[in-house]
Amino acid sequence: MSQDIRDFVSTSCELLALGEPTHLEPAFGRIRNELFSQLAGHGFRSIALEIDRVTALCVNDFVQGGAGTLDAVMREGFSTGFGEVLANRQLVAWMREYNEDRPAEERLAFHGIDAEMENTSAPSPRRYLEYARDYLALGPDRDRAVDLDLAGLAGEDERWSRAEAILDPAMSVGDTAEAEKLRVIADDMLTSLHARAPELIAATSHAEWFRAKTHLTAGLGLLRYHKQSAQRIDDSARISGLLATRDVLMAQNLLDVRTIEARRGPTLAFANNLHLQRNRSTMRMGEWDLTWYSAGAIMGCLLDERYTVVLGSLGSSDVLGLREPAADTYEASLQSRITGWGLAAAGTVTAATTAPPAGPRTDTTPQQGYFPLDRASLAAADAILHVSDGSTAVQPFRP
Repeated sequence: MSQDIRDFVSTSCELLALGEPTHLEPAFGRIRNELFSQLAGHGFRSIALEIDRVTALCVNDFVQGGAGTLDAVMREGFSTGFGEVLANRQLVAWMREYNEDRPAEERLAFHGIDAEMENTSAPSPRRYLEYARDYLALGPDRDRAVDLDLAGLAGEDERWSRAEAILDPAMSVGDTAEAEKLRVIADDMLTSLHARAPELIAATSHAEWFRAKTHLTAGLGLLRYHKQSAQRIDDSARISGLLATRDVLMAQNLLDVRTIEARRGPTLAFANNLHLQRNRSTMRMGEWDLTWYSAGAIMGCLLDERYTVVLGSLGSSDVLGLREPAADTYEASLQSRITGWGLAAAGTVTAATTAPPAGPRTDTTPQQGYFPLDRASLAAADAILHVSDGSTAVQPFRP
């Protein structure tokens, strides 16, 4: 057992994925902060969280010393309510302090890897496409696409964001003629963004070019998501496709982050286990059995040994109402060896539970949002971060 993440990071690692088994146990965010502070002294220069990549741009501006207040950044830079998480606030404040008086190449950078895609809602792509259109107009040779009325094609934002647009294919905007035209325009703009990269970067900067690409990538991702929501197929297959579309965007965002950060150092990515594990992800949602390849499965194939994944595991939690795991579970094997929290090689977990064979715990509820360890995930992971008791593991963050 160890509390030093560097024991599990090889010299070839460029992207270290740290998973949490539920978003509701605060111990994982606190431990993430501690581990990132260790990694900052080991050459890591960036962290990427499961929040909207576009809104996270203002968080990075702030940690780099930009204007604004911590309260505003937590309110405006975090999606899905994650700005209210204390560990996230502590992370942002610490990164800004860490970066003070350091040269640019040594500063820590903050990224998001997600978009505001949920199983019941997704926003209009309008504002993302308009940002890219306006950026493309900077060059001397304006493209035809940048003069188009994107707002007129997209229509009211609410018709995209309402729950029915995702839950009911008949109510989706994704396969309308206007959505098809928006996808063509977005693709043309992406081509133009790359074709004109020399002049655009010369007129602005690498950072501004990537900011435009981030907006355009988000807009295209949302158009694909809404297209998938309109498919007239079995609901399990349709929702699985939505999850896959979201994780494809996460993988694209991670690749873009690595392009930006490649010369500065490795990146720590933090998200739910289901988004980072190398094996196929599965989930039961009501009557639907959902399955898809996660961003981690994609990145594992593309980066090979440059991708390392540490999955989160939880013994008990007062916050979740999760009690001690049954003796025949993988969590129980870890519980017997770890007090508080610790890291263990994934192979040692399965090796310690072969007689009698262990299995996933079955005492969880959907409201807890906890996804138990299983043999397939363990076999594809490099290490496990186990929290034996959330209440004892949560300590003030003091890097």
